[in-house]
Amino acid sequence: MSTILILLAFVILVAAGVVLQQMRKRHVSGWLMGWLRQDWRGAPLPEGTTRHLMFCFVDHYEPGWGKPGYEIECERVARWREDYPKLCANHRDADDRPPVHTFFFPEEEYRPEHLDALVEMCRMQLGEIEIHLHHDQDTEENLRATLRGFTEMLADRHDALPRDADSGQPRWAFIHGNWALDNSHPTGFGCGINNELIILREEGCYADFTFPAAPDPCQPSTVNRIYYATDDPDQPKSHDRGVRVRVNGQPSGDLMIIQGPLGFRWRSRKFGLIPRIENSDIRAVSPPSPDRIDAWVDTGIHVEGRPEWTFVKIHTHGTQECDLDTLLGAPMEAAFRHLESRYNDGKKWKLHYVSAREMYNIIKAAEAGCSGDPGHYRDHLIPRPAYAPRRASN
Repeated sequence: MSTILILLAFVILVAAGVVLQQMRKRHVSGWLMGWLRQDWRGAPLPEGTTRHLMFCFVDHYEPGWGKPGYEIECERVARWREDYPKLCANHRDADDRPPVHTFFFPEEEYRPEHLDALVEMCRMQLGEIEIHLHHDQDTEENLRATLRGFTEMLADRHDALPRDADSGQPRWAFIHGNWALDNSHPTGFGCGINNELIILREEGCYADFTFPAAPDPCQPSTVNRIYYATDDPDQPKSHDRGVRVRVNGQPSGDLMIIQGPLGFRWRSRKFGLIPRIENSDIRAVSPPSPDRIDAWVDTGIHVEGRPEWTFVKIHTHGTQECDLDTLLGAPMEAAFRHLESRYNDGKKWKLHYVSAREMYNIIKAAEAGCSGDPGHYRDHLIPRPAYAPRRASN
């Protein structure tokens, strides 16, 4: 018996060593402690409370991914223009709204015809357009010029971004290319600017939607939170920690960071031992299955003090051919059905399909102390873009 116990202990130690080694390789240790603390969760809700689920799908939308040539770029955009309206046709949330896809379009891939096709879907209330950017070894002067030129182009040429009522400056959300927000890659790759959060704020950005990025080393140690980051212009990765957004709180720092769920996929294990990282990414190899959707909701990301409003932000790279049948076909169809059947009964749950802009507005409404139905606050601060039709109030 003692020999068996010794052998079992040896196997356990070896397995633990393998797990720890793989975690180090995948840069898990930086954010693992935050995940283990589980300190983003709220107190249990009173019996009978109606919970609201804000479901936001953001897309690193890159028609020029892999430099395929102009014809392939156009085919990728045309596939979305053709199939996404069909996918959404029979789906509605508690506000009688269809699913909405937020296209974070990369500045370096700008073609007016691609944006025009996306705006057509946006006019159908199926999408909104925001800012994506890949850059490397950049300078502050060049970054400011790049952002100003692109955001003005989207606002003027395409009516795709709203403008501040007082200053006229375009307002927009952001996803950083290669995850390297605020020069956060350990090698300095993919950015080069330590005061990027300040620049983004001053140029009209109201929130960042880049994360989660695990297992990439750019992943901040703060997980599953909505928080304000304060930029240290002399240091990279100033968003590693910040001040949590809370009911009746005050804005602080330079930029709001809105994260999607991050954790582990316990039913999917590498080598049969190591749970894979759950990073809210939708691809053919990681479709939006019911168990994943339930895990995103159970993560419970919320504004502190308003736990009955749950925010789920998932992401994808929506123009890669290997994933299009998942994003525009049966797997996403099944995901919408699951959301609408389980999280939209009108009593325990109400479902709200929201854009990145609408998610930010609802977060700011919660911060301001607003309560009740969050669907009323989709346009709380940042208005709809000029192309958007007026919607009847809820």
